[in-house]
Amino acid sequence: MSDLFAVAGLETTAPHPLADRLRPKTLAEVVGQDHLVGPEGALTRRIASGSLGSLIFWGPPGTGKTTVARLLAHETNFAFVQVSAIFSGVAELKKLFEEARGRRAIGQGTLLFVDEIHRFNRAQQDSFLPVMEDGAITLIGATTENPSFELNAALLSRASVLTFRALDEEAIEKVLSRAETHEARPLPLEPAARAAMIRMADGDGRAALTLAEEVWRAASPGEIFGAEQLAEIVQRRAPIYDKAQEGHYNLISALHKAVRGSDPDASLYYLARMFDAGEDPLFLARRVVRMATEDIGLADPQALVIANAAKDAYDFLGSPEGELAIAQAVIYLATAPKSNAAYVAYQRAMRLAKEHGSLMPPKIILNAPTKLMKSEGYGSGYAYDHDEPDAFSGQDYWPEALGRQKLYAPTARGFERDLRERLAYWAKLRKAREQEP
Repeated sequence: MSDLFAVAGLETTAPHPLADRLRPKTLAEVVGQDHLVGPEGALTRRIASGSLGSLIFWGPPGTGKTTVARLLAHETNFAFVQVSAIFSGVAELKKLFEEARGRRAIGQGTLLFVDEIHRFNRAQQDSFLPVMEDGAITLIGATTENPSFELNAALLSRASVLTFRALDEEAIEKVLSRAETHEARPLPLEPAARAAMIRMADGDGRAALTLAEEVWRAASPGEIFGAEQLAEIVQRRAPIYDKAQEGHYNLISALHKAVRGSDPDASLYYLARMFDAGEDPLFLARRVVRMATEDIGLADPQALVIANAAKDAYDFLGSPEGELAIAQAVIYLATAPKSNAAYVAYQRAMRLAKEHGSLMPPKIILNAPTKLMKSEGYGSGYAYDHDEPDAFSGQDYWPEALGRQKLYAPTARGFERDLRERLAYWAKLRKAREQEP
């Protein structure tokens, strides 16, 4: 039906989104991807060599993946076929593969562009392998997700991954300037509002053009919008962030490492990014508790107390007031002395427990509720520490087959400095008592 409309000339008069009307006609018009389509770009070199090869385009939305795939087909004289992994099944793929083999028989290659390729399951991804190997198709798959996690190793081994970058402010400005030229009118925005809209686009060229259309629709003749009016008009596009995907893990990793690195400002920034993107505050509160135990530990025992208190405060207050308690905890943790000594000691203890099995504790620290157990020496010779000088007996509590081990090594930072001195004092007492006749 769409072909009939095109023949009748109706398709050209139908309304098209600005992003579609401004789609680049040549690779040189693609902005923000010079590392791929510039004079020395990876794709430019492949085209010059005459060997394109199968490719995976990985990058955020609105960075030109689909456009570049279409232009590559033109540059190479391939037949361009586009499918979406959301709507296509194995039966449709098999039909496309047979058509591609028919083209190859008459000397024409097929460039098959698969949008959202990560949405295909393992069996569907495997179906591409034979036609990639025999040359019936040159595959270009586009994905916003990390190919290392979402695509089969067999498929990745037969394709090169090319990364599309989010458009920087300069590239977004070029996109908007091109739109103004095409529309023969400037955007009715004050400089601060224009800068705000560029930030709202969040590196997405298509989003920038959609925002521009909204602004033009909303403006009365002669009206110029400020930043606050712009926010009301476009209702601010949400940042690119999928709580189940890579953006989520990137930001929580950045937050954790900023806290560990004692940078409260960067920590607050990444916390705010996640709040702004709609992350569950309780998820963040749980991660803050983990940071308190993993990276601060006993260097500041209050860190865990404050982290738990922040979680309880959020439970009590809810949003948006409760987020401040989590932010306060993040600042406290970022500025606290750091130690992973407890974390390391726990890992050593777990490793020791797994390696040495069910070793019996020494009998002196075992209870003897029966006469038989007493006769076997259970509890014999146990020294009650509170009755000893300094409330310290210095007894050996380790299994005899294992001997005394050193697991916890406190740092010289924060409260652990006191623990270090205390343990050193006890070690001195223990050594002295072991030498007593």
